[in-house]
Amino acid sequence: MRQIDLMFRTMVAELQQRSFDDDWAEDFPPTGRFVPVTVDGRCYWYFDHPNGEGGQMRRYVGPADDPMIAERVETFKGEKSDYKARRKFVSTLTREAGLIAADRFTGDVIQALAKAGLFRLRGILIGTVAFQCYSAYLGIRLPSAAILTGDADIAQDFAISAEVTDTLPPILDLLKGLDPTFRAVPHISGSSRSHAFRNQAGYRVEFLTTNRGAEEYSEIPANMPALGGASAEPLRFMDFLIRDPVRSILLHGAGVSVVIPDPCRYAVHKLIIAGRRQTDAGGQAKRDKDLTQAGLLFDALPLTGHGPALADALKEAWDRGPAWKLAISSAAETMHREYLGSVNRLVGILET
Repeated sequence: MRQIDLMFRTMVAELQQRSFDDDWAEDFPPTGRFVPVTVDGRCYWYFDHPNGEGGQMRRYVGPADDPMIAERVETFKGEKSDYKARRKFVSTLTREAGLIAADRFTGDVIQALAKAGLFRLRGILIGTVAFQCYSAYLGIRLPSAAILTGDADIAQDFAISAEVTDTLPPILDLLKGLDPTFRAVPHISGSSRSHAFRNQAGYRVEFLTTNRGAEEYSEIPANMPALGGASAEPLRFMDFLIRDPVRSILLHGAGVSVVIPDPCRYAVHKLIIAGRRQTDAGGQAKRDKDLTQAGLLFDALPLTGHGPALADALKEAWDRGPAWKLAISSAAETMHREYLGSVNRLVGILET
């Protein structure tokens, strides 16, 4: 495994910064355009933008001789130019550098959540969609088989959700804006709260949070004030995964600035989860995917200068107790042959 050329890594850094700085008003997205229309001898500005169904939607803006509106139209020209440049960056990174973009629907989902404020409110993209972002973050090519997914997983620390005193717009409304077939998924406990949403095609958006320890909190979705009416499933080991997250870029559209787990913690977390999977057919398939992602990162991280941080993350997990050690050792014993050396080398040091 090798890093992509320095030119492409520099392009990733530039794209990430410009996407993070993107503060366009939602009223005038760069996918649209201002259109002058003359009515009774006077010029007015309208704004045309895609309606999501292959057509255009037109909205009245105001008279062209209004100085504030004229200034906004001029500003938009620069924003539009930057948007087009960033789209070219994404195209170059996927076509020439070999980095893999998110599938279109996943990209639309994450982009909608990002613009609604998910990452501002300290939400964290986890799961396979986050794994896709490590390609750009580390500047490496990842095999497409390791990043195929039909869902998006979001995490937020329980205490943070209660303390930020702000919230997303209603999650179900946001998702229905992308696909009206989205519905809340009933929780297995019978709770009226829902932590997951699914459309008719089976695409699932799920919210997860840290486990607060007490048994009464572990069986039902946690109330999350910042998540726009969505609850979140408490999971063990989640606190380890989402501590000290990093910012990266999702290669979709003109680039979506996202927050993801530290890749060292992600790699170790995947080992832990793989070591605790059920041995039935469904569990084995998920374990294989966990082990592949962990193995790829255990190979890539030392090559990209993250070897010491990976060792530190592994030791932190190892020192947390017998259940953690057992899960890590169990996963290491079943690691795929091509990644066996990278993983066992570090686990072997801890075991001795």
